[in-house]
Amino acid sequence: MMEREVGCEGCGVLLQTEYPEKPGYVPLTALEREHPICRRCFRIRHYNEVAPVEQDPDVYLSMLGEIGNRKALVVQVVDLFDLSGSWIPGIQRHTGGNPILILGNKLDLFPKSAKVQRLKEWVVHTVGELGVQPVDVVLTSAAKGYHFDEVVRAIETHREGQDVFVTGTANVGKSTLINRLLKEFGSGEEVITTSPYPGTTLDTIHIPLEGERELVDMPGIVRRDRMSEWVEPEELSEITPKSEIKPKVYQLNDGQTLFFGGLARMDYSEGVRQPFVCYMANSFYIHRTKLAKADEVWEKHRGEFLSPPKDPSSLPPLVRHTFHLDGKQKQDLVISGLGWIATGKERARVELWVPRGVRVEVRPAIL
Repeated sequence: MMEREVGCEGCGVLLQTEYPEKPGYVPLTALEREHPICRRCFRIRHYNEVAPVEQDPDVYLSMLGEIGNRKALVVQVVDLFDLSGSWIPGIQRHTGGNPILILGNKLDLFPKSAKVQRLKEWVVHTVGELGVQPVDVVLTSAAKGYHFDEVVRAIETHREGQDVFVTGTANVGKSTLINRLLKEFGSGEEVITTSPYPGTTLDTIHIPLEGERELVDMPGIVRRDRMSEWVEPEELSEITPKSEIKPKVYQLNDGQTLFFGGLARMDYSEGVRQPFVCYMANSFYIHRTKLAKADEVWEKHRGEFLSPPKDPSSLPPLVRHTFHLDGKQKQDLVISGLGWIATGKERARVELWVPRGVRVEVRPAIL
């Protein structure tokens, strides 16, 4: 029985010694360590294992609401590879009018030919449409340290000596970003557990700053409309980009289909021959076939060479979304949590099939 409340330094959850199946479990002897972490964080750090944890989005939104009771800078980390899917809907309603700084993470995933200024303008425009006027937007890579001096300057400038709350949806790289801040400008060691799995940080983590202020890492809010939240943990690495994307180009005639593993498909049902460029994890398998044979191939081979998932029954049934491309500009067909397909400039009709509830959208091409 624990006599005092101690939080895990890796994920923030309160440690407990009685219930191994619940979050925060730690053997009693581990409490003697200077920096105790829960068994879940230990397994993530040393064995790359993780146990799924049920999360209540309402609890996390109520945590966000606490920000409004303090004068602070809100740093929202978004995934540049999935901006809409990594956005916290209505964040401005939960933060009490505090200034919001947007950090666009995972810049390292984009081809080196990508124009950073154009990407930044796209982020500014998109978040403006979502109802937020940020004090600044900085594009970075927490993993590689791109533009990190600019990140530090922006935080120091806009917090004006106040607390800093770092927010974001699960798996946007918040904890990686904070650990880099600590390594380069603070403690010099990794404090917060990071992993490719959603929901690694389970409770708020408080890091002291000068002047009795603090930097607070908020838990990642899980959005169930992303493909990445539906894939089994052991298969997530297959769809999660880890390095610069090498776009895959397919010249398609109408009457052809692209399978994205066994997760989604795109039918090119009407239009002239044109390129479709896929921006997805380099290791992710994409298969081209004829539309006339697509249903047969899907039924026969999904879960085999069309994978992930190995177990198709783990996903909701597929739903068709029809898009009419206007032929005026290149456009992106976005599958949240998976990537996007950049179209050509020709008029066309395409159908995207994705598991029910997964977000899809069309936007002007960003590259």
